[in-house]
Amino acid sequence: MTLRLATRSSPLARWQAEHVAGLLHAAGTEAELVFVDTVGDRQVDRPIRELGGQGAFVKEVQAAVLDGRADVAVHSAKDLPSNPDLQAPGLVLAAVPPRGDPRDALVGRRLGALAPGAVVATGSSRRRAQLADLRPDLTFAELRGNIATRLGKVPAAGAVVVAAVALERLGLGAHVTEVLEAEVMLPQVGQGALAAECRAADEATRSVLAGLEHAPSRRAVDAERGYLASLGGGCELPAAAYATVAPTGHLRLRVLLATLDGRQVLRHEVEGGPGDDPTTLGLAAGQALLDAGGGWALLDGSAASVSPGA
Repeated sequence: MTLRLATRSSPLARWQAEHVAGLLHAAGTEAELVFVDTVGDRQVDRPIRELGGQGAFVKEVQAAVLDGRADVAVHSAKDLPSNPDLQAPGLVLAAVPPRGDPRDALVGRRLGALAPGAVVATGSSRRRAQLADLRPDLTFAELRGNIATRLGKVPAAGAVVVAAVALERLGLGAHVTEVLEAEVMLPQVGQGALAAECRAADEATRSVLAGLEHAPSRRAVDAERGYLASLGGGCELPAAAYATVAPTGHLRLRVLLATLDGRQVLRHEVEGGPGDDPTTLGLAAGQALLDAGGGWALLDGSAASVSPGA
């Protein structure tokens, strides 16, 4: 049995698909890659929010599976829409392999070494809002492109923000100036994790992909996606979530919602109990933040200024 893996053609996406192919090979199944260009790849001069948010990097890859050109779609989990209304009918998230580093990283200057007015480049509203909350004296610039392009756009005496795992996977870890712990910058939903989708009716492929499933990573991703789904806005809001295993052995979920300018940042934390459903935990965290934390007012006030949270 040879599975066809649909993937974007960027160097990082290739690495991810080849990694999944390697996991399949180790489990006794061969794979070949099917490359697909997405609207997010083609229109690198426009902010993600103008291209439809999260779906900008997955729709064409999913279409290749739905129309039979491929058997499996390989994504960065953070790119998958969490809102059920935006998910692709006919596909199922069949496997989340072991997660990589979920943290963000600075390339250029360390956060504490950035002078007032220094430029930080990022295309992410989540990163921008949290940095603006920490350092309201910084200046921000838009950033798009693949990892190599981003590394070439480090502002003088400034920094760019990228996913630490992206540099690690491409062998570019030496460029990292500072890794930002989750206590400093809460990661994007699903950051560092991979997601393998297949047709819901393809039982043979689902059975093979089940062998790649890493239960702790899946539980964390499901909880984080549940939180984002509770907001109803995909990655078009400055939102973040990070799930870990607490000392009790239960799932601990930290969530965040902010205005784009970082002037208002809401945080909430929940811990599940034995046997709690991760998605339900995420939905509950979102509801608590909206109801008790003032999130509804924040959403209403930021409706006109949304942008990707990736």
